[in-house]
Amino acid sequence: MTSSPPSSPAARHGSVLDLAPVVPVAVVDDAADAVPLARALVAGGLPAIEVTLRTPAAPDAIRAIAQEVPDAVVGAGTVLGPAQVARCRAAGARFLVSPGWTDALLAAMDASGLPYLPGVSTATEVVSLLERGVREMKFFPAEAAGGTAYLRSLAGPLPGARFCPTGGIGPGNAAEYLALPNVGCVGGTWMLPPDAVADRDWTRIEALARAASGLVRAA
Repeated sequence: MTSSPPSSPAARHGSVLDLAPVVPVAVVDDAADAVPLARALVAGGLPAIEVTLRTPAAPDAIRAIAQEVPDAVVGAGTVLGPAQVARCRAAGARFLVSPGWTDALLAAMDASGLPYLPGVSTATEVVSLLERGVREMKFFPAEAAGGTAYLRSLAGPLPGARFCPTGGIGPGNAAEYLALPNVGCVGGTWMLPPDAVADRDWTRIEALARAASGLVRAA
């Protein structure tokens, strides 16, 4: 991997991709569930947690995890605009993830001082971000956009880009993604099945997290 120039966002903010090989993507409907859910994930070996902004409870969930689960590194996902960047930062998010990007969103995420992963699904988007000094990206929707074959094909011409693939990834294919040289981590929901969350079965979630944490990055 080529090194980032001193002025790049990656150099200033640190790496999201090196937090953990697997990042759970949590959809939290009830903010009261956020802390026990996060504790179960951390106990299972998955400290980096992306809480998506798909529900009204998400900002309160981020705030609760940031305040009450010190071993968790909580981030905000599905960030779509500058206003959301500001709210997530105020809530205590420690990294930001978006499914795509615009110049305005990119500028807001960079100005936040937080590590961030803008979403890409094409080589043109990757090149555009590399031109702006951004080297770490979310590849989304991973399976629908070409999966491991597509990412492998990007590694040769675009060696400076590293990815967190998300979308369609589970226990059956996560290891294949992590074996790629340009993949730093993967994101997924398989350790958070909706019925386990609804039943508040934190023991089951911890066990699934522990199995996921056994996956490792490529050497």
